[in-house]
Amino acid sequence: MIRTPRRRREEPLDHAELTRLLPAPGDPELSSDRLNRLEEHLMTEIRNRTSDTAPDTSPGASTGAPPAGAHAGDRAPRPARRPGRRPVLVGAAAALVLAAAGAAGLAGGSGGSGGSGGSVSSGRAVAPPAGAVPAPVVQVVRGTTAGLAGAVADISGAAARAELPEPGPGQFLYVRSEVSWLVSWEGADGKSRSYVDTIHPREVWVSPDGDKGWLMEPYKEAVDRDGITLDDPEGGGRTLNSPSYDYLRTLPTDPGLLLKKIYDETGGMGNGPDQQAFSTIGDLLREQVVPPRLAAGLYRAAARIPGVVLVDDSVDAAGRHGVAIARTDEADGARTEWIFDRETYTYLGERTVQTRDAEGIKAGTVRGRTAVTDRAVVDAVKQRPAGLGDAPPSA
Repeated sequence: MIRTPRRRREEPLDHAELTRLLPAPGDPELSSDRLNRLEEHLMTEIRNRTSDTAPDTSPGASTGAPPAGAHAGDRAPRPARRPGRRPVLVGAAAALVLAAAGAAGLAGGSGGSGGSGGSVSSGRAVAPPAGAVPAPVVQVVRGTTAGLAGAVADISGAAARAELPEPGPGQFLYVRSEVSWLVSWEGADGKSRSYVDTIHPREVWVSPDGDKGWLMEPYKEAVDRDGITLDDPEGGGRTLNSPSYDYLRTLPTDPGLLLKKIYDETGGMGNGPDQQAFSTIGDLLREQVVPPRLAAGLYRAAARIPGVVLVDDSVDAAGRHGVAIARTDEADGARTEWIFDRETYTYLGERTVQTRDAEGIKAGTVRGRTAVTDRAVVDAVKQRPAGLGDAPPSA
């Protein structure tokens, strides 16, 4: 084996030689904020494994990429616990799988779903990542604080009255959603275009203590069609950023106490304390069976965060319209909207819309959509509630 002489370690890298030897990298160009959000979701779910796909080389991506290319039979490892987001949110984190897999495709690889990774010209892909479609663009509806208090009262009241399943020993919380997330792509002409992965189903099973779980998201090539484990054999303490159902039951339901706890425990994270508090509450609600009184308290707490507004109309990933509690991230102009049914005030899903041109993403671009279609308690992982059947969901 030929070794590089020791003296070369002190010399500058020969970038021209490296460029010649290595394939051209992909460049999904996700915003640094989005990368941070997705990486935080991932890091609470999967341990100490790197992706088998090409790395994301976009700016700010050096901290990691969700979920790392799992294969059939692999156990999805988890990282050591650290401040991050909810452990259940593999699908939200899995938004970056397409970016990571797309990076290989953009570099001319053939591992993407559908087989074609796209051709390369001057280091840029001619075709977008496999499975991606142009991001929808909508008119940005202005939010207002007028009517916010009344809407939150209705929403929190409905949440408090909700009859949700209570998991027993050995049972699992089950959540099924439809999801889609942003994948920006730079074509051969150097112009950035916003794409999203096709809206697709994903299912999560999690034990009440959070130590056992399973993810099925067959659309993602990094997730085997039979799914991947979310088991956490080490267990460990739960926090707002790594909660479980059992942990949620211990939280105060008073909105003032809740908000203080959220600000105290998430200080220094994200794009400012207000945005981080709003994001943390959204993460707790998005893919979890939340005890009714706690859900009501979380909505009331969110209404006290500066910058939170009411949006008269929003649409979830299943096409359902509703009113929304929303807040715009001042760092990148992305507005996250929690969507509720106009009549029943039940939670439908979430949408993220770009409110201004930023980082190559045009105002009105829908950066992400989710829709919760079922929440239940079942007796085992991969078991579905009555009526859904046992066949894997189609992408």
